[in-house]
Amino acid sequence: MRTTKRPQVTAGYNANEEGIAIRQVDAPIGYFIRRAQVSVFQRFRSHFADLQLRPVEFSILTLIQHNPGRKQTEIAQALDIKRANFVPIIDGLEGRGLLERRRSLDDRRANALYLTLEGEKFVTSLRKRHEALERFFTSRLGGESEREQLLTLLLRLL
Repeated sequence: MRTTKRPQVTAGYNANEEGIAIRQVDAPIGYFIRRAQVSVFQRFRSHFADLQLRPVEFSILTLIQHNPGRKQTEIAQALDIKRANFVPIIDGLEGRGLLERRRSLDDRRANALYLTLEGEKFVTSLRKRHEALERFFTSRLGGESEREQLLTLLLRLL
């Protein structure tokens, strides 16, 4: 039987879930951003598991709520989702009765997206739950000013 020795984690190092030490100054920024994203998405999925809601679906529904009647392609582009991936997500949300496609008024070849009455109620009901999740993340960051600082830094990368 082979045993794996866990590395000693010292100052300036973080250990991932497998106990592999990663020196913070040497690790690519993308590595920690990806790890943070995975952690946030896992917490999100757990928080909304009973609603069978994924982060991408939440983003789409929220964007449509604030931008009713926008073309399907515009919503996909705003979220940087490829058409091949976006259409099945929209099909699923439409199948759940949360949104509907209508012909765009300014381009009859395009679909405009709207929340249904059920979709409006659903997204409105998510707001308090999502606010609680945001409070959790803000607390983990150390407060509102740290949250603002993180968002400012992330926007610089965009």
